[in-house]
Amino acid sequence: MWGLWVSLRDMIATGCEDKNVRVYYLATSSDQPLKVFTGHLAKVFHVRWSPLREGILCSGSDDGTVRIWDYTQDACINVLSGHTAPVRGLMWNTEVPYLLISGSWDYTIRVWDTRDGTCLDTVYDHGADVYGLTCHQNRPFTMASCSRDSTVRLWSLTPLISPLLLNILTEQPWEKIIGNTDTAMVPGSPPLLCGKVSRDIKQELDKLSGDVRAKKLRWFSECFSPPGGSSNLWDLVFVINGQDDSLLPASYSKGVMHMKHLVKFKTSEAQELTIVKMSKFGGGIGAPSKEERLKEAAEIHLRLGQIQRYCELMVELGQWEKALSVAPGVSMKYWKKLMQRRADQLMAEDNDDAIPYCIATGDIKKLVAFFTSRGQLGPFTDRNSHTTNDVDNRQQYQSLLHNVCKELAEWYFQDGCSVLAACCHLAVDNIQLALASLIRGNELELAACLGLVVGEAANQSTAYCLELLARKYMTTPTWELSADLLQMIPDNHVLLAKLCAFYPGSVAEISQLHERCGLPSLDECKTLAEEAVRDGDLFSAVKFHLLSSEPEHALQIGVEFVKEQLSGSDWTVDSVQPILDLMSYIRTDHLILARLTKARSELLILCGYIGGLLAIRRSYYSIVPALYEYTSQLLKRREVCVPLKIEQLTVELDAWRACAQLNNIPPSESQREEFICLERRILPTEPAALVLSGADYVTGSNLPSHSDLHLSCFTGHRIQGPVFLLEDNKSAISLNDALMWAKVNPFSPLGTGLRINPF
Repeated sequence: MWGLWVSLRDMIATGCEDKNVRVYYLATSSDQPLKVFTGHLAKVFHVRWSPLREGILCSGSDDGTVRIWDYTQDACINVLSGHTAPVRGLMWNTEVPYLLISGSWDYTIRVWDTRDGTCLDTVYDHGADVYGLTCHQNRPFTMASCSRDSTVRLWSLTPLISPLLLNILTEQPWEKIIGNTDTAMVPGSPPLLCGKVSRDIKQELDKLSGDVRAKKLRWFSECFSPPGGSSNLWDLVFVINGQDDSLLPASYSKGVMHMKHLVKFKTSEAQELTIVKMSKFGGGIGAPSKEERLKEAAEIHLRLGQIQRYCELMVELGQWEKALSVAPGVSMKYWKKLMQRRADQLMAEDNDDAIPYCIATGDIKKLVAFFTSRGQLGPFTDRNSHTTNDVDNRQQYQSLLHNVCKELAEWYFQDGCSVLAACCHLAVDNIQLALASLIRGNELELAACLGLVVGEAANQSTAYCLELLARKYMTTPTWELSADLLQMIPDNHVLLAKLCAFYPGSVAEISQLHERCGLPSLDECKTLAEEAVRDGDLFSAVKFHLLSSEPEHALQIGVEFVKEQLSGSDWTVDSVQPILDLMSYIRTDHLILARLTKARSELLILCGYIGGLLAIRRSYYSIVPALYEYTSQLLKRREVCVPLKIEQLTVELDAWRACAQLNNIPPSESQREEFICLERRILPTEPAALVLSGADYVTGSNLPSHSDLHLSCFTGHRIQGPVFLLEDNKSAISLNDALMWAKVNPFSPLGTGLRINPF
């Protein structure tokens, strides 16, 4: 017997060396199985009952297959083939009934849709046999795997069911979020939640009155997110929104706290430790001593910037040197007073060590009194009294806290923890940088939820996040979801126009989407485009031509405008990028027409060049050379007429490299002049655009990979972290590079004219 799993209905399933799966009924004294399932060609190592579908179980075998069995039908209902070695790990998802995960000796993990046997994803990161698979009890889309490569890895299944969170975000009816297993198992139907975690959330929401949207977004986003700081993030959001402190969970004080609570919570902790000064007895065997607790309290006060309290505790412990060494951080008056107290103590002990303390503070009268009391001088009276005043260091403390949080956020971000980076920014009320961290980490759904709950303070970043999410779901089954997302953005007319322009449906379907988005019909768009041309309104002309039945006219007008701009000397990125971005939404079936070859090539070249400049603006350093090389190769291979030369691109790229100090060679004077010209062109008209500058870095980017399967077509080096495959299913780049590329140039690096969608 190799594997077993006990069901809730007093049945047990076993997998055996004889290649069979047996089901036994435990409530009987018989040793004979109720069912024997045959079909595997080698020993069965693992079996699992489905937690959501009664009578359904799976088995993994050394023949490399996973079989799905229906106990009620006494039959194998599906065979999942794809592994090339024995299957050793199996796990059903506890919320989506058709999701099954398997691990194998071929070093891979596969995620299956058991409705039709489709392999939804294959993970190659382990470097040896995969054995154990499990999922988080309260976060059912976070799973863990263990392998003989001596690693345990955490994975998120959320990307495979991401429309669910968008249904919650766009406030779709419950029927599109939670359902029964029969509905969820219909082939091709969208995913539905059917497990205990989701139903518990709904029950708790049903108990609440008033506006429950914030709670709904929080609880479901935590359900979908890995346990990497999302609860901490939501605690901070609710603090910023004014939630009563008494409602904060106990775990809040153990994470990243809001600055208004930092002193409160840590001071309370320090005071608890300080209470031992008044206790007569210790805490028993093994408990920290009084001195240890006082030292711990003192360290907390010091980290909080409460230097005077630290000094007093050090004095209590008799560590005068430590107290005196930091006392000037309170004030010189306080330091002087502490020196005088030390001198008084030493004088009371008749210790000559008091002399240098009196001299250091300039208290000659006290020194004279000391000598007089010892009969070494005549009497002397001190008429002065000394008072001390605490200096308010709050402003300096908060400035320091902002700087520390910013540095800590960057450290977390570079460690692949964008959620914790966002927590650090929220701790000091920097909502824009918090959302920027989530967006740069591609935590788009979480960022959108956070932005909607925070409200007005996050409007600009929330709109950008919703726009990226809409781009993510511009695919056949989820166009309406994209429209719902864009309709949540104020002033969304142009965004909805882009969506409808790119929609690849039939004329009737396009007309229906136009109506849904409040846009004119195809014929009306053609008329409006002609009117805009006559009025000299170029942007409107391009927009309405794209929305008409003849979108190719938009290319002719728009490309000529951009070429004319680039022929001059005073153009900027912001003067041409909006038109290029709009044209990039032309329907793919039109763009790839043979008669548009020249226009298509020119559009790709212009988008590549402007994308390179945008990448410099946003500090996307890893893809700048690739964008310039992409543009140069298109110029070399395509017959086009654009005001760009390969030699000029080389000069610009070399100037950028030298002035950005990427090659450790000081720039020449001509390179400095060239770079100044570049900077003038890329300077944003809106300073807010700089908030999102900095390379994207998704979770897992810093983790080692044992896979040599994917080399970057940008660099030729092995890709570390998540991989993004291009449309030929061979060429690969890192997901980070793909995200940055798509944000500055929507077209594929392969030059095919297809848009990429790595979001």
